[in-house]
Amino acid sequence: MAQAEAREHGLQGHAAPAQAVGHAEGQQHPIRLYLVVWGWLFVLSAGSYSIDYFGLQGYLRWGLILTFMMLKAGLIVAVFMHMAWERLALAYAILVPPLLILVFVWIMVLESGYTELTRVLSFSMGQ
Repeated sequence: MAQAEAREHGLQGHAAPAQAVGHAEGQQHPIRLYLVVWGWLFVLSAGSYSIDYFGLQGYLRWGLILTFMMLKAGLIVAVFMHMAWERLALAYAILVPPLLILVFVWIMVLESGYTELTRVLSFSMGQ
C-alpha cells in the first residue's frame, strides 16, 4: 500500500517520507512582513481613534471610519489569513460574496429613500 502511494506521488520507494511531509507543511513568510503589517494596523487604528479625538462629524467622520475599517480588514485578510497567496478562484470565492452584500445593501438604501419620498408625497397630498 505504501509503495503504491509512493509511486502515485512519484517517490519511487526510496525517497524519505520527511521530504513529502516538508513539502506539504506550507510556505513560510518572513517575520518582517508580519511586523510591518502589524505596524500598519497600529497606524490605521491610531487614525481611527484620532477621528473621535479631533471631533470630526458628518460624512467626513463616517467616510474616514469606513475607510480605516476596510483598510485594516483588507490587511488582515490578505496577510494574516494568507489570501494574498491563495489561488484567484479561492480569493473570489471568499471576497465576492461580501462585495455583493455591499451592493445589495446600497440598493436597499436607494430603495428606502425612494419609498420614503413616495410615502411623504402620498400622505401629504391626502390632507
